[in-house]
Amino acid sequence: MSYIADDVDVIVVGAGHAGCEAGLASARIGANTIMFTMNLDSVALMPCNPNVGGSSKGHLVKEIDALGGEMGKNTDKTFIQSRMLNTGKGPAVYSLRVQVDKVAYTIEMKKTIENTENLILKQDEVTNLIIEDKKIVGVQTVSGAIYKSKSVVLATGTYLNAKCLHGSTVINSGPNGLAMSIKLSESLDDIGVKKYRFKTGSPARVDGRTIDYSKMDRQDGDEKIVPFSFENENIKLECEQVPCYLTYTNEETHKIINDNLSRSPMYSGEIKGVATRYCPSIEDKIVRFKGKDRHQVFVEPEGLNTNEMYIQGMSSSLPEEVQIQMYRTMKGLENCRFTRTAYAIEYDCIDSTALKLTLEFKEVDGLYSAGQFNGSSGYEEAAAQGLIAGINACNKALGKESIIVDRSEGYIGVLIDDLVTKGTEEPYRMMTSRAEYRLLLRQDNADIRLSEKGYKVGLISESRYNRLLEKIKNVEEEKERLKTVTVPPSEKLNNLLEKVGSTKINTGIKLNDLIKRPEVNYEMLEEFDFNRLPLKESEKEQVNIQIKYEGYISRQLKQVGQFKKLESKKLEENFDYDQVENLRVEAKQKLNKIKPENIGRASRITGVSPADISVLLIFLEKARQEKSKKTDA
Repeated sequence: MSYIADDVDVIVVGAGHAGCEAGLASARIGANTIMFTMNLDSVALMPCNPNVGGSSKGHLVKEIDALGGEMGKNTDKTFIQSRMLNTGKGPAVYSLRVQVDKVAYTIEMKKTIENTENLILKQDEVTNLIIEDKKIVGVQTVSGAIYKSKSVVLATGTYLNAKCLHGSTVINSGPNGLAMSIKLSESLDDIGVKKYRFKTGSPARVDGRTIDYSKMDRQDGDEKIVPFSFENENIKLECEQVPCYLTYTNEETHKIINDNLSRSPMYSGEIKGVATRYCPSIEDKIVRFKGKDRHQVFVEPEGLNTNEMYIQGMSSSLPEEVQIQMYRTMKGLENCRFTRTAYAIEYDCIDSTALKLTLEFKEVDGLYSAGQFNGSSGYEEAAAQGLIAGINACNKALGKESIIVDRSEGYIGVLIDDLVTKGTEEPYRMMTSRAEYRLLLRQDNADIRLSEKGYKVGLISESRYNRLLEKIKNVEEEKERLKTVTVPPSEKLNNLLEKVGSTKINTGIKLNDLIKRPEVNYEMLEEFDFNRLPLKESEKEQVNIQIKYEGYISRQLKQVGQFKKLESKKLEENFDYDQVENLRVEAKQKLNKIKPENIGRASRITGVSPADISVLLIFLEKARQEKSKKTDA
């Protein structure tokens, strides 16, 4: 029996990383928002790895913060180790990665949500979507309660029709033994949403008291802690960092796995879902990389108040007794005892090409989708989508314009564009190689790129935005000043240049030109520069990077100009591509399915070739000319 429970502006289904960002964004902008979760103790749960960031994922977290999201701030509150990855390469691929205390992360995020105005957090299961005339008008819960709303965000993660597997053991549940949802998945079938079965997994957790760390390589955090949130960039974050450890698989480990492959649901045929390519199980690694005699295994703390250690790199769906055997073949784990067994999880997700770039369903007005339910993997990818979906769901409810982050503006734009334009037939993972403008999309300048958008939608405060404008002004002024300052040759300067492996100077040289040298940076020249502006650390970093990579940045900006030109060539939303002669059948089918907004996006659709785009451009030009003739007549 149903009853009307409440009216709100926005409903968010799920309180994982996508749901938290969606709910907070919606409420902070000003929409009355309710967020449903099947378990209040699982808000912002980290059912797998105990870390945030990493290669390309760190970029996403920085961008989330630049737009006014919460993940970076919450990570800064709860980290227990911080490391900057890829520092031996250029700044475009520097990626911050931190270990967090899992329990503290959940507690702090839940506290933030519970104390956010306009936001209600409620434990209940949403079972049905209420749709009238292709428009979402609300949801129904398992108890029959009907909540009416102007927009809804689905952020259901890996819980829809989920099952966990290891060996012959099959448990119908979501991650960490939490309840799964079947009825909502069936409700989506009723409205014709195409779905896939995807698979991911999690390694075992081990009692830290049974590990011999002396046999492993210790990995400590960085001495200089770089915060994720730009709000903390001029604050010294302090934490007694906890070490991680590194060990390796070996021939004995691999033999045990090979001898038992037939007992893995992945290889027996029990698992039907498609696994993630870039975060494979240990079984997959052994089969795919047969020539490799060992694989890295990281031992990471789950938190400060637990002995559980996360065994990164050992995801598996083999039977528990086989897992124990193979874990005990590795140095330091010879006597380990499990606290949680590794498992694979299979779940329903959607065909992400059913979405617009705003993450709204094309066929259901006001219905949005975010996170792993869209076919992505990872906390960071989920949070990024949740933030955009939450902003747009709120703006839809309040009668405001949607926002889009495009590929030239951020990794968030690359992520969403890839999902909704190309689709994915396996769990999608963000990587720096996916971003064609990655020299511009560095994590250090995410605030410069995106905070204006966050300010305009109402998620960045006036004071924070003004600080950003001051930062941009200071950086530009210092860059211009350095072009005018000449330093003469001196024994002291030449000794410095020789020490760092740079060529000595015989005549005066502009500081700007010295900084462009690979071996030299802005800070090391301070004693030779007497009128230096008093910059903050983050401003100094920008001055150094922008001068050093000026030529590369300039070339990439020209490429962005070409990208923008194609993006500006608009296409009609309901255009029938069957009427375009000489367009290949596959291209017609894909273009009619995706309905791209512009030529740029059409060119990125899988199955649409450059030749198809040329045919389409010629067709559009002829149509424009004919229209022009009729207008003149």
